[in-house]
Amino acid sequence: MIVAIILAILVVLGVPLFIIIATSALLGFYSIDVELSVIAIEIYRIADTPVLLAIPLFTLAGYVLGESKASERLVRLTDAMLGWFPGGLAVVSLFACAFFTALTGASGATIIALGAILYPAMKQAGYAEKFNLGLITSSGSLGLLFPPSIALILYGVIAQQMDVGENVAIDDLFLAGLLPGLFMLLLLTAWSMYRSTEMHIKRSEFHWPRLLSALRESIWELPMPFVLIGGIFSGYFAISEAAAVAVLYVLVVEVLILREVPLRRLPEIMRDSMVLVGGVLIILAVSLASTNYLIDTEVPLKLFEFVRSRIDSQLTFLMLLNIFLLMLGMILDVFSALVIMVPLILPLAVGYGIHPIHLGIIFLANMQIGYFTPPVGMNLFIASYRFHKPVTELYASTIPFMFILMAAVLVITYWPALTMYLVENKGG
Repeated sequence: MIVAIILAILVVLGVPLFIIIATSALLGFYSIDVELSVIAIEIYRIADTPVLLAIPLFTLAGYVLGESKASERLVRLTDAMLGWFPGGLAVVSLFACAFFTALTGASGATIIALGAILYPAMKQAGYAEKFNLGLITSSGSLGLLFPPSIALILYGVIAQQMDVGENVAIDDLFLAGLLPGLFMLLLLTAWSMYRSTEMHIKRSEFHWPRLLSALRESIWELPMPFVLIGGIFSGYFAISEAAAVAVLYVLVVEVLILREVPLRRLPEIMRDSMVLVGGVLIILAVSLASTNYLIDTEVPLKLFEFVRSRIDSQLTFLMLLNIFLLMLGMILDVFSALVIMVPLILPLAVGYGIHPIHLGIIFLANMQIGYFTPPVGMNLFIASYRFHKPVTELYASTIPFMFILMAAVLVITYWPALTMYLVENKGG
């Protein structure tokens, strides 16, 4: 009881999250007479995890890309390829946002960087204001399921530390996210095509010269995802090696060849990216130390027994899990949610026969929606600031997209084969 009161006081005082988690671990281990050095040992153990190196490297690569004009070239290329489609510009926006978020790892950065290009273009093409706002706000987080998503890597690191009896390789997570991610994109594409027909949006004509020009502009960035993903899935690169290649490639292209990112800006970009990484890693380290305390005191087992005594159906558990994760995504960013909640939820889900890889995709699919779920989804406020619109207007704009993606999450949840097919057949 005293521990709970102390933690509540820290929360009210606005103490940083990692201090609250570390304090809970310290007080917990002290109460059961365990040496407090176990926390330092846990921090060293996570720091010694080889795959963890991929997170700061991919983050730095994403920040450098965000500072360049890669987003503009991406939009021009996708428009040249897909603009002739019914609802072509809307489809371009969906795929460009998903691709950019996968590379940068930040949905907010996608809204800010691509929103400046896509919003006025869609408005000029005749798309309705509410549709434009809803599409860009909701699609800003769609890349979380596509490689080389930092969120997928972080989930894999946490799941590997938990040792739940199932292999959770990060390249398997990359494979597992492909079909669910494409499924969500295809549902939104169908909706965008339908709405563009209702709004009588004219299609742009396909021109080979325009496509070739866009390809020439993107000739340096275009090979990067194919090199990275091909290298990882072929076994030529380890995840951390692919991250190092990504940083080197981006720095050479954007700083030395295209010269869109001045050399003098690199220290500032590195600092900004490492502030984010430092926050994530210190929360991860103290969270895993806190998880050890929970395991020592059998909290996951007791929690499983408590839930099991009230919910005996896997289907019901999954439904309640989706509701909980959706609410979690509204109040926490994806990295904090992963490091705090996965150690508690993962043993519980495994107890219900849910594969850890399937759980990871369910978790991140819900986080994508939580980012723009009223009343406090993070993307709503970023979009409000970016487009100078009231948050209440964005609430109404995102509702159709939210319901479509919720339907997609139900399919992902109750049809495990959509997630596990590529993983189970990767050798065949």
